[in-house]
Amino acid sequence: MSEPVQYLTPRCPHFGSCGGCQYQDLSTEAQLSLKRESLAELLRSAGVNVLAEIQTHASEPYGYRNRIRLRVETMNGELQLGYNERGTTTFLPITTCPIAAPALWNTAQSLLAAANEDRDAAFWLAAASEVEFFCNHDATQLQLTLLCAPRTKSPQGSFIRALKTFRNHAPEGITLVGAGAIASDPRTGPTGRTLAEDGAAGLNYRVGDETYWITRGGFFQINRFLLEALVDLVCDDRKGALAWDLFSGVGLFSRVLARSFTQVTAVESHPGAIADLRNTFRKLGPAYTAVEATVLDYLRKANLQRERPELVVLDPPRAGAGVEACELLLRIAPSNIVYVSCDPTTLARDLAVLQNSYTIDALHLMDLFPQTSHLETVAILSRTS
Repeated sequence: MSEPVQYLTPRCPHFGSCGGCQYQDLSTEAQLSLKRESLAELLRSAGVNVLAEIQTHASEPYGYRNRIRLRVETMNGELQLGYNERGTTTFLPITTCPIAAPALWNTAQSLLAAANEDRDAAFWLAAASEVEFFCNHDATQLQLTLLCAPRTKSPQGSFIRALKTFRNHAPEGITLVGAGAIASDPRTGPTGRTLAEDGAAGLNYRVGDETYWITRGGFFQINRFLLEALVDLVCDDRKGALAWDLFSGVGLFSRVLARSFTQVTAVESHPGAIADLRNTFRKLGPAYTAVEATVLDYLRKANLQRERPELVVLDPPRAGAGVEACELLLRIAPSNIVYVSCDPTTLARDLAVLQNSYTIDALHLMDLFPQTSHLETVAILSRTS
């Protein structure tokens, strides 16, 4: 008989109203147990044969996010920052966010102070429907992205003055290295068009022995405490002639795999991310290639060629790799697959296909999103037929 769950006092005063966190009233052990049971049940329901015990990896449960995106609203004549109320799109003004790196929330507050004192700062913050903050590994440098209506117009000089004011108000020890105002459609999201920008176009982020350049707005894993452990789990003790890193992003894994594989091919559809990775691969030589393509298109073409990798790393978005991609991998037949998943439902669907020729040697639950119901899984597979 399992022990009764003991509930904790949530650290955040907005817990219960805010849609960001679901588990702040549970201990870390209880959260991990709940997530492990959820993952196991989803895999069983999909008919996935899992013999290995699910291993869990956790770290500091608060202050872990290196990126947050806040809504901007004017209430009673004052600019306020917040999230959505739980289960709705209603704006919830907030006074703190304990899961964010302290530098992020402190900088958010400093922007409000700057807007109260400077006309240009007030204009650009008010023009934004959302504002995103992204900090580097030690939270000493920060990028700012303002998501504004596509028709927002103001001289570039106004944005430069606003950024200067934002920098002057930044908390001690934090450097606002750059900022951009990005056009964002209220229905479909960012359009990719930059309205104004100033300063550096990204920032350097160190993970272990590697330093990654992340262009403003580019994707990167958000848990600043578990990133090195995740990379070690995916890449350590793996070597050979050829590895594919599919859904590579800026090369979190392929940069490390390049140390132990003679050739590495990274595949990514986001033009900004693939450009960042290409700049790095050029220094390593022609054996290391960054391909701008969807993974499905790449696999369709690769299936017709003779080139066969020994290792394939998959790190897809929530939609997963997809059934067709997994079926193509069965034909390509790499010796090993490491599947990094941020959605257990799509992971279960894809593993149900891959298990036709692969054994799941290990399952790791990486608690990249403490206090929330989200979980990250690393499945390590070897070919059996």
